[in-house]
Order: sequence, then structure tokens, then C-alpha cells
Amino acid sequence: MATETTDPVFQLVKSLTKSEKRHFRLFAKRQGATEGLKFLQLFDAFDNLASYDEEKVLALAPALKKAQLANMKANLYKNMLSSLRLYHASQNMDIQLREQLDYARVLYNRGLYQQSLKMLEKVKAQAQQAEMHHIALEALDFEKMIESQYITRSLAGRADALSEEAVRTADHISQLHQLSNLGLRMYGLYIKVGHARNDEDYERITAYFKAHLPEIELSSAGFFERLHFYQAHVWYYYIVQDFRAAYRYAQKWVDLFKDSPAIQEKQTLLYIKGLHNLLAALFNLQYHSKFKEVLQQLEDFSADGNRRISPNTEMLLFLYIETNRINLHFMEGRFTEGLELVPDILDKLEYFRAQLDPHRKLTFYFKIASLYFGSGDNYKAIEYLTKIIRFKDLSLREDLQCFARILNLIAHYEAGEDEALEYQIKSVYHFLGKMNNQQQMQVEIFRFLRKLGDIAPHELRDAFISLKTKLEHIAADPFERRPFLYLDIISWLESKIENIPVQEVIKRKFVTLK
Repeated sequence: MATETTDPVFQLVKSLTKSEKRHFRLFAKRQGATEGLKFLQLFDAFDNLASYDEEKVLALAPALKKAQLANMKANLYKNMLSSLRLYHASQNMDIQLREQLDYARVLYNRGLYQQSLKMLEKVKAQAQQAEMHHIALEALDFEKMIESQYITRSLAGRADALSEEAVRTADHISQLHQLSNLGLRMYGLYIKVGHARNDEDYERITAYFKAHLPEIELSSAGFFERLHFYQAHVWYYYIVQDFRAAYRYAQKWVDLFKDSPAIQEKQTLLYIKGLHNLLAALFNLQYHSKFKEVLQQLEDFSADGNRRISPNTEMLLFLYIETNRINLHFMEGRFTEGLELVPDILDKLEYFRAQLDPHRKLTFYFKIASLYFGSGDNYKAIEYLTKIIRFKDLSLREDLQCFARILNLIAHYEAGEDEALEYQIKSVYHFLGKMNNQQQMQVEIFRFLRKLGDIAPHELRDAFISLKTKLEHIAADPFERRPFLYLDIISWLESKIENIPVQEVIKRKFVTLK
């Protein structure tokens, strides 16, 4: 049996909301008699199945022959997209503007040039007001084509005005793309390697960032130029571990939307992504009160009954809210209470599995493993860490792969799995050597775990104290702090020295931070 994700038509059907399904059925009935609409029968068959099974589909839609199935699915897919486009047109300015561009083309094809130009002028004005400059440029190009081919008796100097307007708009778009490209590349770099590992990484990343950052006058820049400028800086500072600067630019990102409520409503995904990045910076700064405040903003937005709902928005809200709820438990040292979040998270990971990328799944597995480890359930921690370790694409989140293996070593030690521990040490050392990603913290932990078997029980406490002293010295180096963002090794060592649960150590530290 094929999985749901292997059939895009089935996947699209299952993604529809109840109101979207109702709209589609009404839309389909307008095409002709329901009985003759075989693609509607196919839609109903898909809607009634939990997973894709071709034999069950044909049984539920007896009017369909197997030989017709491919064509019917293509027809269904096309009609569903048409229905969704119509259903969401009122909520998407770009869809409305492109529809008007189509109308202008129809008028042009009929020789009604003045009507076409009037339509294009309207499109252009609305697009510029909404800062959709790419659509404004399309309208301008169409206007220029009409003006260059036909005598429209438009105002004198129209040709020069159109040319100058097109140049300004094109320059605007060029700068916008430079900024968005830089932000995307910085994000891609973070996905691949995580945080800067050393001075060489810092110099390389900084040189790249400065070389590709265009000059911009923020006071006169448009909304999206400022947004992409802030986004690029957030990712740059996050990679080089300057979390205070990342916090400042993430706050600018969020404030930009607060100052433009109309755009916030239309660009929901970018707004909640800004809140998530603000929370990430606050978590790394351990700024607890502000973190709770911003998390509440995100939760309030999710609970707002008047906001625009879409499957994509719901999926991202799940990711951002649950990720930061876990982070709040980490910050407060409430690992055991945090485990209450896990069942719902796993259900949602399954529900959104077709939309989720591997990076996000791996991140959740690591956080869940950390919750189990912090609460003392080492075997469950190992279970989720194994999901990361067995992931095939090693180019994705190399840092996460490395630290999952280190936490796995510690969990094996805590679980008393001495035989497995020796194998794990060799395996991890080989892995990190191949990845060329060893840092001082990793080296010191390897040395410690290698000689654990030779340390007498009465000498263990002194050995833990010695390792803690070395790691605290290492953590003083800004670039060596990177591993401690993933693993609070110092707190674990303190728990071993004092013989108390690790979450009790973190709770104690949290009280002193408040």
C-alpha cells in the first residue's frame, strides 16, 4: 500500500478544511450534473479513506475504471486548485491583482486598449500600495507594450514617465531580492552547519554577509525591504552566536508588523516566524520574563478566533508554540512536567508529517530526548536520540547529529549500559572525525568517558569536579559555548557531584536568575 505522501492528489484532498470541501462540492456541481462528474466521485472516495489505497478507491467509486484513474486524478487536482483559488481570492491580494491582470489581457485581446490601460493603472496602484512590486512591474511592462504598439492618445510624455517608473520599480525589486537572497542563504547555512565553530568560521561567515549585504536607506525603504534586512541580520547574528544583536533585530522584525497591522493580517506566516526567532534569541539569552511574555503573544495569536486560518499557518503555529513551550520547561528546569507535552506533539508530528521537513522533525526528537534525559528516563532519551542518529542525510544539521551522539553517550552511561557505552564511544569518535567537527568540550567528554571504567567509585566525585572545571574554562570561549547551547553539561556534572537530579540543579539556577 502506498503512503499518503506518495499521492499528491490524495494529500491535497486530506489537507482541505470542512468549509473548503463544502466549497469544492458546490464548485464541482456548477460544472454539470453530479452523476456525470466522475472526479467528484473520486474526491468523495479520497475523502472517506484514511490512507491511499487504489483498490479501495475503485471500490468506493464504481463508475471509475482503473484505466481512467490517472486522468481523473489529474482532472480532480486541477479542479481542486481552481476551487481553492476562488475560495481564498478575497484573502489574497496577489490573487486578486493577477486576476485583474488577466482581465486586462482579455480587454487588450479584444482591441479595447483604453479599457485595458485603465485596468492596468488600477492594478499598478494597488500593487504599489501593497508593496507587491513584482506585480506592479508586470503591469508596467504590459502598459509599455500597449503604448509602444498602438496610438492610445494618452498624455504627452507618457513614454518617458513609464520608462522612469519601470526603472525605479526594477531597482526596488533588485534590492529586495538581494536582501531576501542573503537572508535565505544565511538560513541555509544555519540549517547545514548550525552555529559558528571557531574564528575561521566567524571570519568566513562575516565576510560573506558583508559582501552580499546591499546598502539600504532604512528611513525610505519599503516594508519588505526592511523586513528582509532584519531577517538577514537575525540569521547572521544567530549563527555567530551574538544573541543580544539577534534579539534586537528580531524585535525590530516583530515591531515592523505591529506598526503595520494590515500587512500583519496578510503576511501571517512572516509575523509568527518573527515571534519564533525572537523567542529563540530570548531563550539563548535566558531572558525568562520576556520569553514568557512573547510566548503568550504567540499563544494569544493562535487562539484568536478572528485570525485567518490555513493548514500552513496551523502547522507552523504548532511547531513554534510547542518548540518554545519545551524551551520554557528547559529554562525553568521542569523536565518531568514537560513530558506532558510529548503525546500531543507526537500526534501533531504524525498529523503534519506530509508538510514537515526532516530538519524540524530532528529538532523535535532532540528536544523530546532532552526532556526524557532531564527527567531521568535515559532509555526513552536513547530511543529518540537513535531516531536522529539513524537519519541518513548527514549534511542536514551536522551539529544536531553530533550532539545527539554525545547525549546518547551520556544517557548510556547514566543507564548503566557499560558494554554498549564502549561501542558508542568508538562509533561517535569515528563519526566526529569524519565530520571534522570536534570541539574541546567533545574531546574532554570522550577522554572522561574512556577512562570511567578505571576510576574507583570513591574517586568519581573528584573526577566529575575536575571535568566540570575544565568545561567551565572551555565555556568561557565564545565559540566553544556552542555545544552548551545543546547540552547543559555543566548542570549534569553538578547533579553527579551533589548526587541530585539534573532538573533540580537547573531549577535552582533558574531561581537565582529570576
